[in-house]
Amino acid sequence: MSPAALMVIYVALTLGAICVVGIFSELHRRHFGPAHPEDRVFRCAKCGFVYTDDADVDRSRCTQCGKLNLPVVY
Repeated sequence: MSPAALMVIYVALTLGAICVVGIFSELHRRHFGPAHPEDRVFRCAKCGFVYTDDADVDRSRCTQCGKLNLPVVY
């Protein structure tokens, strides 16, 4: 085998191994990682209180001061 062919095989095997480790790591993270919460996060524009409410709510009333707020977009 020529040196160029050996280098191509070496690089291809290395990249393949990195891809396999990346895929395994992502599957492991999804399986054992925290689930995304179903609630929306709100921050009161009047008092600054941070709270959550159901995902189907577009505007939520602050539990501290009663002001209606929009969800935090991040």
